[in-house]
Amino acid sequence: MDFYSYPTRFPGPQLPLGPPRPPGGLPTPNLQQAPTSPPPAFIPAQQTATPFAVDPGAISLCLFRNTFIWLRNGSSFWYFPIFVGPRSVAGFRWNGRFWTIFGVDTRQIVSFTCF
Repeated sequence: MDFYSYPTRFPGPQLPLGPPRPPGGLPTPNLQQAPTSPPPAFIPAQQTATPFAVDPGAISLCLFRNTFIWLRNGSSFWYFPIFVGPRSVAGFRWNGRFWTIFGVDTRQIVSFTCF
């Protein structure tokens, strides 16, 4: 073997190949986890308390539940969280017609309520 030739296999155990995982430890999106029906047809009243940042422990109580979220930029929408990290939430956002994968920094969330 000269300097420029490489073995076709590396010695040692071979890891199974699969789809790459997103950076930051987020789960690989699994469309089976998306809700199968639209969110409720109403918009809930926003809570008056607006903390500096949403506590991941609090929003983790909304995992796999319809959740309405208000963001600092003024947007609000139905959300279906499937993962809560130390500073982010990943899940599905309702765009008015179907669920799309969406992640948000917890510091951008003003308030939320889940059902």
